[in-house]
Amino acid sequence: MICLLHGYLLEGSGSNLWTRSIVQGLCRSGHEVHLVCQEYHPEIYDFVAAAHVYEKDGSMTTLFERETPNAADCILHKPLLGPVLPVYVRDRYEEFEHAVPMVELPDDAIEAYLDANVSVVERVVREHRVSAIHANHVVLMPVVAERVSERTGVPYAVMPHGSAIEYAVKKDKRFHSMAARAMERATKIFVIGPEIRKRLADVFPDLPEIESRTTQLDLGVDTSAFSVVDPGDRAEQIGKLFSALKPLRRGRPAGAARRLRDRLHKGIGREGLAAALAEVRGYDEKCPDAEAEASLDQVDWERDKVLLFVGRLIASKGPQNILAALPNILKTNPEARLVLVGHGPLREILEAFVWALERGDSDLAENLVSWGQGLEEEGSKPLVEIQHFFESLKASGNFDGYFETAKQLMSTDRVIFTGYLTHAELKHLMPCCDLGIFPSVVPEAGPLVFLEALASGVYPLGTYFAGMAASIDALAAEAPAVDTEPMKLSSDPERTINDIVANSHRALALRHRHADDLRHAVTLRNDWTHVADKLAAELLNLDHGIAVP
Repeated sequence: MICLLHGYLLEGSGSNLWTRSIVQGLCRSGHEVHLVCQEYHPEIYDFVAAAHVYEKDGSMTTLFERETPNAADCILHKPLLGPVLPVYVRDRYEEFEHAVPMVELPDDAIEAYLDANVSVVERVVREHRVSAIHANHVVLMPVVAERVSERTGVPYAVMPHGSAIEYAVKKDKRFHSMAARAMERATKIFVIGPEIRKRLADVFPDLPEIESRTTQLDLGVDTSAFSVVDPGDRAEQIGKLFSALKPLRRGRPAGAARRLRDRLHKGIGREGLAAALAEVRGYDEKCPDAEAEASLDQVDWERDKVLLFVGRLIASKGPQNILAALPNILKTNPEARLVLVGHGPLREILEAFVWALERGDSDLAENLVSWGQGLEEEGSKPLVEIQHFFESLKASGNFDGYFETAKQLMSTDRVIFTGYLTHAELKHLMPCCDLGIFPSVVPEAGPLVFLEALASGVYPLGTYFAGMAASIDALAAEAPAVDTEPMKLSSDPERTINDIVANSHRALALRHRHADDLRHAVTLRNDWTHVADKLAAELLNLDHGIAVP
């Protein structure tokens, strides 16, 4: 019996996505799971057979019990914590008045959070004869697992995710100390690739026997949710996407893009631009745009070459670099279109950049690059890759020609924003695209969207470092007939945009040739059921301490 500790929700990306996917995979493979988390809509997940909430006084309320379609069930346990939720990065949570970065919380608030979780987890472990505990991140759930293990003798494993290391452990010695102790006492440490392994070695250099206790657990993808779609069937698939979108609440209102464009003008300064951006912000970003269908309807799904970016619209994910490459991509592939799926503070800045390219306004484009992330968040870091690209164009005498090309070829229907889409919608859109481009400028441990592209038969390009490099190399080993070289975008900021141009051209020539091979390779290696089976085998073979009394 496995108990999995995740301090947050099941909805969303990152560790939330990992948790809901691995739990579903475990249940499909016949492993009962007791999941401790803060999900406030457990009824929408069909693998949850029962959900219980626990008051601070120890009383328990059962929200529901039901049959599930899987070989085994997930029982969800939710400790009620009060108004404060310690998080890594400030965000909004439906049930919490104060979702506060844990580095800002006093010791007593952290201890109250830990005590509430320890009480529930110990109860679950004892009542359900749990044989192994799995804790996500390095704090705070591993601290809960450590304390429960000390009381019960049940061994535990830890799976680090990057956010806890970057936003808690590195910033606050309290959490470094907690994490080091929990990691030292863990029987097993799972890592999703060499990037996380390296971070652990850098941040916890004194942990004993860390290598012998560390096991790689590959990222997974729900291959049953994605499929390869022939070009002739894409219009029908997009119809299914529109049906899935129809009942959804919308975020960005109709007309927002037009209002922003009406405020832009040649010579606009930073203050004027900031005011224009602010005027169209403030909507619920975690929803599709009101005009998502109308925007997507501009695509000729049978004939156009569709480039796709999926991810948070922030500079570190690199969507701005695809836009900078697009004029030169259009020179050799005039029927190309770029679809940008996601939300984030860079959204409106990207739209202003498109406007500048359409008009050949090099002054505004350079200003946007220079002002960079200062428009996105606090700070003044420029958009470095585009800065290097523009400098190289000037050095070669091609700067004016680039903007003339942009003015001739760029238009609003070449770049399509959809807003935020979940996997329920993305599974229809992704197989209708020709290339997925994921040019992150910071190392990422696990690019899940890369695997989802493969499961859809879509040829992916990604920055060749960290988890992306590991995924590309694994694909090359699993599918040697596939030409994976165009997938590799340089991590050198002076080469990034030129690589996107050159590799997109090469990849578009391969886009349909390898679709089935891409899907077959990722199904064999990365389907969540295979990953879940490996996790279960490792957990159920952990060395036990004292038996649970």
